[in-house]
Amino acid sequence: MVAIERDNPSLKGVLPKEYNRPALDKQRLGELIDLIGTISMGDAEHRSKDILGRVYEYFLGQFASAEGKKGGQFYTPRCVVRLVVEMIEPFKGRVYDPCCGAGGMFVQSVRFIEAHRSGNGNGGKAKTALSIYGQESNPTTWRLAKMNLAIRGIDANLGPEHADSFHRDLHKDLKADFVMANPPFNMSDWGGERLRDDVRWKYGVPPAGNANFAWVQHIIHHLAPNGVAGFVLANGSMSSNTSGEGEIRKRIIEADLVDCMVALPAQLFYATQIPACLWFLARNKHAPRLSPHGASPMGTPLRDRRSETLFIDARKMGMLIDRVHRELTDEEIARIAATYHAWRGEKGTGEYKDVAGFCKSATVEEIAAHGYVLTPGRYVGAEAVEDDGEPFDQKMRRLVGTLAEQMAEGRKLEERVRKNLRGLGYDI
Repeated sequence: MVAIERDNPSLKGVLPKEYNRPALDKQRLGELIDLIGTISMGDAEHRSKDILGRVYEYFLGQFASAEGKKGGQFYTPRCVVRLVVEMIEPFKGRVYDPCCGAGGMFVQSVRFIEAHRSGNGNGGKAKTALSIYGQESNPTTWRLAKMNLAIRGIDANLGPEHADSFHRDLHKDLKADFVMANPPFNMSDWGGERLRDDVRWKYGVPPAGNANFAWVQHIIHHLAPNGVAGFVLANGSMSSNTSGEGEIRKRIIEADLVDCMVALPAQLFYATQIPACLWFLARNKHAPRLSPHGASPMGTPLRDRRSETLFIDARKMGMLIDRVHRELTDEEIARIAATYHAWRGEKGTGEYKDVAGFCKSATVEEIAAHGYVLTPGRYVGAEAVEDDGEPFDQKMRRLVGTLAEQMAEGRKLEERVRKNLRGLGYDI
């Protein structure tokens, strides 16, 4: 560990050096070292495949699952990170995460660039296309992030130590092109009573008992003039009117900052069963799109989306990977991202159309008519049901008749069970 820190200055003082403590089984530790030592990751081919990074990410995911609620403090499910990155497309510029956990947003951003540039021979430049800034308040998690990035050779400014973004903003003057985050849901002990006059609260003072809109405004404060943000919040942030949250949300909507809202399926997160959503904010809804090859902005701007917001309802998506956890599939991530890109008017993405039950482009006036609630289900409507040609009255009579037959059969079976039980000496 000392040798690794010596060769990697960014890890100075970060790595654990406690493997000689008596509680550790020396034989098992030796076997583990031998096992890891047999993984081929020193040659150029395996380095290009990021084998060590993927092993590290696998362990993070397994540890998060085993830790349950505590796991959510440092790990955002990979499918959620991928969706955020695929939607905001951080090709080049400054990326910021004010509560970066183990650094998953940064890793996925670099992967995104590598995937989209590899066909042009520029995949190796991905790590230099982004300037990465992050912050994390938990000291252990901060170390996890430093190691996660160092393993992949990603340079990042995570500050000299762990620190709270609200009370000790290490990047106070940063204006980022992309902000991605998964803040703690409904955080009640964030010390808001000591920040009542903070310059970041441009749209209203967030309640001391819930940090959701403190995070939203902190993110807005750090957005560049053409910046975009994608972040996770609890569903309550879309509709809550308590403690002034509704008024803050209204002002943010009227400032035309909300670009897209995505309702996520349940059971995606290790930390909580609270339903979650994705917020996407844009400082300039008529901003030029950055070239995938890192050049100057393309001549053709995005579609003028001023006074419009896209709503996507993805609650029915995802597949169960175990009894309690769900994941979005590659196809589902691609569909959501493609819908957003088409709505923004990106070249080659096709024409956007509202789809009942899935997506809807709404105006600020429509949002106002719904009391400034941002829940996608309010706007996308019910999913269209295919017409089978059978008249409604006729179908209802047929279904009611079938139900009556099934209920009668149920009563017969119930009586048969009772009779058998009586034969055994039991009377119910």
